Amino acid sequence: MFTDPAPWMKPVRLFARVWAAALILTIFFAPVPLVHAALEIPEGERITNIIVIGRGIPLKEQYELFDPKIGRNFDVKNLWIRADLRVRPEYRNNLCFGSGIGNGGNCNAPLGSANRFDGQANDSFVQQMTRLGIGYDLSPNVTFYLEFIDSRTWGGNGDPINHTCAPALINNRTACSLGIRAGYMLVRNFAGIQGLGIKAGRQYLVFGDQSLLGHFDWANTGFSFDGIMTNYSTKFMDTSLGWFRLTETDLAQGAALGSGGPNVNPLGQPVSGQANNAHGDVDMLVLYNQIKAVPWSLIEPFYIYYKNNLGADNNNNQGLGTPKHGNQTRHVLGNRIAIKKGGLDISNEVVYQFGQMGSTTATSSPCGLPGTQDKCLHINAWATRNWIGYTFYDLAWKPRIALNFDYASGDGRANCTLDAAYGTCSTANTFENLYPTNHIHMGYMDVQGWKNTLTWSANFQARPTRDDHIEVWYTNINLANARDNWYRASQGVYVFSKVNNTTNHVGDELDFTWTHMFMDGKLAFQTSFAYLFTGPYIRENLGTSKDQTWAYAQFWLNF
Repeated sequence: MFTDPAPWMKPVRLFARVWAAALILTIFFAPVPLVHAALEIPEGERITNIIVIGRGIPLKEQYELFDPKIGRNFDVKNLWIRADLRVRPEYRNNLCFGSGIGNGGNCNAPLGSANRFDGQANDSFVQQMTRLGIGYDLSPNVTFYLEFIDSRTWGGNGDPINHTCAPALINNRTACSLGIRAGYMLVRNFAGIQGLGIKAGRQYLVFGDQSLLGHFDWANTGFSFDGIMTNYSTKFMDTSLGWFRLTETDLAQGAALGSGGPNVNPLGQPVSGQANNAHGDVDMLVLYNQIKAVPWSLIEPFYIYYKNNLGADNNNNQGLGTPKHGNQTRHVLGNRIAIKKGGLDISNEVVYQFGQMGSTTATSSPCGLPGTQDKCLHINAWATRNWIGYTFYDLAWKPRIALNFDYASGDGRANCTLDAAYGTCSTANTFENLYPTNHIHMGYMDVQGWKNTLTWSANFQARPTRDDHIEVWYTNINLANARDNWYRASQGVYVFSKVNNTTNHVGDELDFTWTHMFMDGKLAFQTSFAYLFTGPYIRENLGTSKDQTWAYAQFWLNF
C-alpha cells in the first residue's frame, strides 16, 4: 500500500525527474563530440546535424554552458585599427539674410508674393566627430571591419549629466550620438574567381566625383548604406553591382525576431495606404563601371534604380522637389569622363533621370486618393557637371587654376501640391541629387545643391610650403528654372520661389580657405571664411538685400 508523499517531496521529485531528463538529452544530443558508452564517435569526427540549436555556418565555436572558449581563431598580427577625431566650430551670420528660419530649414513659405519669417537667424556651434575603425584580416581574401562613430554638438545634451541619448524619441528614433558608421565583411576572389569581390553589410558608397553617391565626410555623420555590393575587376574595366535597403518600414531597428509586423513609421509622419503595410520600403540598385583601357582617361558609365514605396502623401511636405519624395520609381542613367595628362585635368559628367512619381495633398490630388500608389507625374530630369583645370607643376607654389560649370534641371510647377496658384501638376522634373558630397562642388557655404541650378565658378589653389595649402573660390549661383525653388546643399528648399518669379540670379559666393598639415598629414588645421553677396532672386523672393557670411575652423586628427 502506497501513501502520498509529504508535500515538500513533490517539488523535489519533480526537480529530480527534470534533471534526469536533461542529463539524458545532454548525453545523446550535446553539440560537443563527447565519448560515452552509449555514444562513441570515431576520432577526428564531429556531429554536424545538431537539432537542438541549428546553425547555418560551420561549427567553429560552441554554445557552452560555462566558461566558453572564445576567439581560438584570433591572431593579433591580423588586427588593424584606424581612427579620426575632428573638432569644428562654425559661425553663420544672416542664415536667412536677416529673417527667421522655418522648421524645414526654409526661409519663407510658398506664397504668391515675397515673404519671410519673422526674426533673424544667426548661429554658432561646435561639432565633434570621433570615429574608431577595427579591422581583422581572417585571411588575405577575407576582411572583417567595424567602425564606430560618435557625432555630437557641444552642449547638445542640455546638461553635463546626460551623455549619450535623449530621454524621448525624435521621429521614432532616439537622439543618440554613438552609432555604427560601417560594419561589413569583404570577401576577395569569391568562389575562386580572380578579381571578384563581395562586400556585405553597412558600407560607404563613393563613386566618381561623388556627385550622386559620396561619403559626405564634411557632415558630422556622413552617409552609410546597408546592403551588398559585388565588384569584378579586370585590366580593362571594373564593374560594381549592389543592392541597398535605404528604409525599412515594418521592422524596428534591432528587432529581435525579424518576423515582420505592422508599419513602424520610420519618418515620424502620419502614414497611409502602401506606406502603412509591410511593403512601404525604399530600395536602391547601383551598377557602376570604370573603363580603364583608354590612355590618360577614365570612362564611367552607370545606372541607378531608386524605388520609394512610401505612400503618395508621405515625405512630400516641400512639394515635388522634396528630397527622396515618397511614391516614386526613378531610373538614373549617366556617364563620367575624367582626363588627366601632365598639368591638364578635365572632367565631364552627364546624368539623365526618368520614371514616375505620385503625390497627394489636401488641396491638390493629382494622383488619386491620398495614400495610394498611383503615379501620374512623369519624371524627365537631367544634369551635367564640368571641370577644366591646369596645374603649373614647374612653378614653386604649384598653382592650379580651374573653371567649372554645373547644371541641374528644375520644374516650374514643383510647388503644385502646396498651392493651386502654381498650376496643375503634370511633371516632376526637378533633378534628384540622391546621396552626394555637395560640399566639394558648388562653394563651401553649402547654399546650393545639384538641383535646379545653373552655376559657374572659378577656383585657384596653391601650395606655398610643403605643409600649407591655400584656396580662393568664386561661384556665380543661378536657378535653372525661376519658378522652381532654391535648394540648398542638403537638398531641402532654402527659399520658395514666388508664383510668378522671373529672377534667376541668387547671388555670388567668395571663399577663402587655408590648410596646414602637421605630422606628415596625420593632423591638420583648416580655416575658411566665405561671403555670399545677395542677388536679385533673394531681394525679389525674400524682400531683403542683406548678405550672408560664414566661417569655421577645425582640427582633424587621423591615423
